[in-house]
Amino acid sequence: MEFWQALVLGLVQGLTEFIPISSTGHLTIVGRWMGLIDPADPEKWTAFPAVVQLGTLLAVLWYFLSDIVKITRGFIIANLSFGKMVGKDNTAHSKMGWLIILGTLPIAIVGLVFKNIIEGDFTKNLLVISCSIIGFAIVLFAAEKIGSRKRDMDNIRWQDAAIVGISQVFSLVPGASRSGTTISGGLIAGLKRETAARFSFLLSIPAVAASGLLELPKAMHSLDTPLWILASAIAVAAVSGYMSIAFLLKFLQKNSSLPFVYYRIGLGVVLLALLISGKVSTN
Repeated sequence: MEFWQALVLGLVQGLTEFIPISSTGHLTIVGRWMGLIDPADPEKWTAFPAVVQLGTLLAVLWYFLSDIVKITRGFIIANLSFGKMVGKDNTAHSKMGWLIILGTLPIAIVGLVFKNIIEGDFTKNLLVISCSIIGFAIVLFAAEKIGSRKRDMDNIRWQDAAIVGISQVFSLVPGASRSGTTISGGLIAGLKRETAARFSFLLSIPAVAASGLLELPKAMHSLDTPLWILASAIAVAAVSGYMSIAFLLKFLQKNSSLPFVYYRIGLGVVLLALLISGKVSTN
């Protein structure tokens, strides 16, 4: 992988990780276009996106640093107080910590059980990706239409976290979009758009951290890419990821997610047309 390719892929990862249009789908499309995905060894490519995700992990840690500190502090104080008075704020922050843990459990279990499938050629198949991009766009459209959008961060319930956590499992399907599936789940649960996005981003921290750190040793061993090039891609993903978080949260304060639905359907249709015409192959 050359330096410019790593920069482009880092930019694509950062811009698409938090906007509900599928970072995996876009990375796979761009990676295929650059000739970086070997059909005979698809697991080798899986390591790169997982490592570059560490850049978007840095972005979400950077953006939500204050919230993370409060949640961590409240979680520790509330759960190690042994019955002492902990205060309303610490109790609320502790609850958010437990909600994030609850929402992370489904993808942790499914991800470990189906690890070999996730790393296989199925997740690099452009037919699967194009159908997933369209299919989960329809899910997001439906979530926009049926969601009540009444509750904010202070009113997230245990069942809301469970719904969003189960929704996150579907992000393991290539082209689904982790932010897209979790925001859809949040909307279906009755969360406001911005609240669904905020909880989605906080929920991404354990999943992305685990994925990236688990794949890092494999990436160092299997990728023919110098460490400084990987670090550059991670840095670009971090900066662009921070910008995409800020953009989406501000956008969703006054707008729906329907523009992303239309973009996904358009992209999926174009990709399907290219596959049917034979201009590109599925693998």
